[in-house]
Amino acid sequence: MESIRNLYKIGYGPSSSHTMGPRFATNMFLKECPNANKYKVILFGSLAATGKGHLTNVAIEEVFYSINKPIEIIWKPEEFKSYHPNALTFFAYDESDKIILEKTYYSVGGGSVEEEGKKNLNKELIYSDEFNSMQKILEFCEKEGLQLWEFVKQIEGVSILSYMEEVWDSMVFAVKKGLETEGVLPGGLKLQRKASMYYSKSLNYTGSMKHNSEIIAYALAVSEENASGNVIVTAPTCGSCGILPSVLYYLYKNHHLTKTKILNALLCAGLIGNLVKENASISGAEVGCQGEVGVACAMASAAATQILGGSIYQIEYAAEMGLEHHLGLTCDPMLGLVQIPCIERNAMAAIRALDHCTYVLLSDGRHKVSFDEVVEVMKKTGHDIPPLYRETSQGGLAMIQKWKEDRENALKNKSILERKI
Repeated sequence: MESIRNLYKIGYGPSSSHTMGPRFATNMFLKECPNANKYKVILFGSLAATGKGHLTNVAIEEVFYSINKPIEIIWKPEEFKSYHPNALTFFAYDESDKIILEKTYYSVGGGSVEEEGKKNLNKELIYSDEFNSMQKILEFCEKEGLQLWEFVKQIEGVSILSYMEEVWDSMVFAVKKGLETEGVLPGGLKLQRKASMYYSKSLNYTGSMKHNSEIIAYALAVSEENASGNVIVTAPTCGSCGILPSVLYYLYKNHHLTKTKILNALLCAGLIGNLVKENASISGAEVGCQGEVGVACAMASAAATQILGGSIYQIEYAAEMGLEHHLGLTCDPMLGLVQIPCIERNAMAAIRALDHCTYVLLSDGRHKVSFDEVVEVMKKTGHDIPPLYRETSQGGLAMIQKWKEDRENALKNKSILERKI
């Protein structure tokens, strides 16, 4: 299993798999072949289906423009590579239009990229196979008297805390910037930002209404920053980036936590995300939104439980609930934008994460379905979900916009026909 550094990526939205991943792949290809006469890239499957809404072409073009090289982009949404739905193939040509280099990359989720035929590309594999499941880690921690965050720190080294501080600072920056910014989000949906207004209203509430509205505002703030293509942290993806920061920021403010407590919680949450990434997937194109919002909710549920004094078994239970109650969640963004239903889902999952924390803290940590088992179920469920509901924008909520357009066109055609008559 790799370092949690590769789970928490600081970068630009709106999509880890469709924006960050292709940008990384482009840089990898150009590093090997920087002086070709011209270049071409073919985007396949899900990467092509929702790439324009996710600014995939913009991410690729920006890299090529930075070196003053032309790039031709070809979209093939109906053609899927067998290894992963998010595939792109680069070609480099000489002066006589002869191919001098061809490479295929897969954006496998969370901004991670694999080159065809080369697994674990750019991965820092530091956890041995004896720690490839939650059960094995719990047994080790029980034996050694460790908390889950202490286990991560022991494996990763104390330097991981410096990176976690960067991660936390970036999360806080996104929350604060999102709360201050108003206006319309980019893209064809013309969706208004809501975080600033919701936060202002939260100040007038008391009790549970105040707490819930605060969490919602924080989650919206980060998710709206992501939808605008601004700086966020994958946790574990761009599409689910608002959940963990909103929960941690809420607890940080309302429970007067030290930064150390937050950094330790990030270690624990990172372990949860890493285990799912290793044993299932965090890619919406591969397993649906359960791999994004579901995993983020599991991470936030675990982090909150640790902060509020839960045992390692209660933490495992909270993470299991985060996944279990998002099983089967589809990825069907309208117009291929990380806005509807993505932004609201971040807010609702943030509230649900704290509910999971409350529930498990009332228990003794014993439960029937383990985290490892639900990860396995999530993986199978994701593969069983039809491709229409796995980040292709061809099914589910994504169809609503098409229906509206069809109705509008029908009404226009009817009006034109009536005028002619």
